[in-house]
Amino acid sequence: MRGAVLYGPKDIRFDERPDPKIVAATDAIIRLSATCVCGSDLWPYRGVDRSSEPTPMGHEYCGIVEEVGSAVRNLRRGQFVVGSFFASDNTCEICQAGYHSRCVHHEYVGAGGAQAPFLRVPLADGTLVPTRELPSKALVPSLLAASDVLGTGWFAATAAAVGPGKTVAVVGDGAVGLCAVIAAKQLGAERIIAMSRHPSRQKLALEFGATDIVTERGDEGVARIKEMTRGLGAHSVIEAVGSSEAMMQAIRCTRPGGHVGFVGVPHGADFPGQDVFFAEVHLHGGPAPVRRFLPELIDLICDGKIDPGKVFDLTLPLSEVAEGYRAMDERRAIKTLFTV
Repeated sequence: MRGAVLYGPKDIRFDERPDPKIVAATDAIIRLSATCVCGSDLWPYRGVDRSSEPTPMGHEYCGIVEEVGSAVRNLRRGQFVVGSFFASDNTCEICQAGYHSRCVHHEYVGAGGAQAPFLRVPLADGTLVPTRELPSKALVPSLLAASDVLGTGWFAATAAAVGPGKTVAVVGDGAVGLCAVIAAKQLGAERIIAMSRHPSRQKLALEFGATDIVTERGDEGVARIKEMTRGLGAHSVIEAVGSSEAMMQAIRCTRPGGHVGFVGVPHGADFPGQDVFFAEVHLHGGPAPVRRFLPELIDLICDGKIDPGKVFDLTLPLSEVAEGYRAMDERRAIKTLFTV
C-alpha cells in the first residue's frame, strides 16, 4: 500500500509502505474510511521532533474492521469502529480509573502510521468502539474527529472542571481548542471565551458555542479575561497549544482555586515556579484518555447533537499528503482530512 512517510523536515511523501498484518492475537486490521493531520504531527514535520529514519505518519483513524486476531472477542469483520491514538486493554486498574492513555499495556497506535489505507490496531477489544450501525458518509469526518481532537478537547474540559454556571476560557484556536468549545457547551458552561485572532476560527468557535471572542494574547489577553470576570479570572481554562507562553497565559487567566486543563503537547515549555505556586490553581492534563469518552462522543455524533467534523476545512486525497501538511503548517487550514 501507499501512505504518508516523513523523511525529514518539510519532506513528507506518499510512498510505498508494507501492508499491516496481524502480529498479536489481540490485533485488528481496519480499512480506513478517512484520516487526517494532527497539530502534533507538525512538530516532527517542522523538524522540532527529529527521527533518524523514514517515519510512517498519522494517529487519527476510523473505518471498517477488515480482519481480527484469534483472541479478539468483541469485534467482527465489517463493523465501523473508532479508536484512540493509544491502544489500551480497557480492563486494568488505570483504564478503569479513566486513564487509558497510561494503561499498563498501552501502545502508541500511530507507530503503524494511520495516514494510509489500512492500519493495525493492537489490543483491539479494548481500543476500538463500534458504532451502532454503519454511519453515513456525512458522519465520517465527525467520527474521525472523535478519535483525537474531540476526545482531547473533551478531556481538557473535564480536567478543567467545566460545568454549569462556570466561565471557561480556551487558549488555542486549533482543532483541539475548537473541540474544547464543543465540550464546554455540552458540559453546561455558562460563558465560553475563545481566545483567537483568526476570523475563520472565531466564526467556528461561535458556531460551536463560544459566547465571547478575545483577540488579545499574553498579558493583554490576561487583562481582558480579568476585565470580563470582575477581576477574578475564569473558573476553568483550557490550554491547547503546548508553549510556555500559552501555559502561563492559561494559568494567569484562571481565578484562585480555579482549574486549568492542559492538553497541548509541551515543546520547550518552562514554567516559572513562583508564578505557578502563588497562582493557587489546579493543574491537570496530559495525553488525553480518548477511549474513556468514545462511547458518549460516538452517540452524540450519531444522534446529531454535535458536529465536530466542521474542524476539517480542507479535504484532499491522501496522495496529496504534502499539500495537506503545508496548508496546516502555513495556517491556511485548521485541519486537513484525507480521503483514502
